[in-house]
Formats: sequence, C-alpha cells, structure tokens
Amino acid sequence: MIKRISSGGPWEDMVGYSRVVVAGPWVLVAGCTSTVDGEVRYENDAYGQTKTAFGIALQAVEKAGASVEDVVRTRMYVRDIADAEAVGRAHRELFGEVRPAATMIEVSAFIDHRMLVEIEVDAYSEALQDGERT
Repeated sequence: MIKRISSGGPWEDMVGYSRVVVAGPWVLVAGCTSTVDGEVRYENDAYGQTKTAFGIALQAVEKAGASVEDVVRTRMYVRDIADAEAVGRAHRELFGEVRPAATMIEVSAFIDHRMLVEIEVDAYSEALQDGERT
C-alpha cells in the first residue's frame, strides 16, 4: 500500500510531487529547505537553514507515523561545501544518537538563490508495515 501526504506547499502542485510517500515500512520525504510560509528563513546561515529544513522533514516523518529514531538515511545538498561544518553540526545535533547513513553533496544552485541547503530523509518502520502506527 502506498500513501501520499502533502504539506500543502505551492511547489507540490506546480511540480507534481508529495512531501511524503509511505510505501509499506518506508517513509520517503521529498527535498526540504528552510522555506516557511513562502519565505526562506535564516538567509546566509547554513546552520539555521539546515535545522529548519530537518525540522520540516521530521514533522513529515511524524505525520507519516514514524519518528526520528526510524530515520535510516539523510541526504544534504549544499550550495557551498565550505558550509559542511555548519550543516554537519546541525545534522549531528538531530541525529547523533540515531546515526543514519548520510550523504553531503555540493550542488551548483537551488530554485531560490537564498537557499543554502536542501535535505532529504528516509525512514523505515516495521510498525507501519504491520499497521501499528497511523
């Protein structure tokens, strides 16, 4: 069974995607940035943008019925690899005990020039497969 969950953000309809797709025990969260209510938060602050983006992603994970402890993979796309320490520090604060597989990649640009970071999160919860969580 596949369940699609929207955040109601404008890009979802424009591009044609869901914020979260739950496929059996898997929770797959689409790319998240620090955009809140249409505004990029923490301009020129990679740490703040990373914390905000992961906060949005983790809210989506929870809405799908999983938790931060279920996160098994993260991907961090950064506009400037010089921000790796700040982005990594934010990641460690959120996932230091969970220790998911993680990737950080420098990219040339994002859809908004103020964005420094975009992240993705995958979680796995057997309870979702078994129907124990909603």
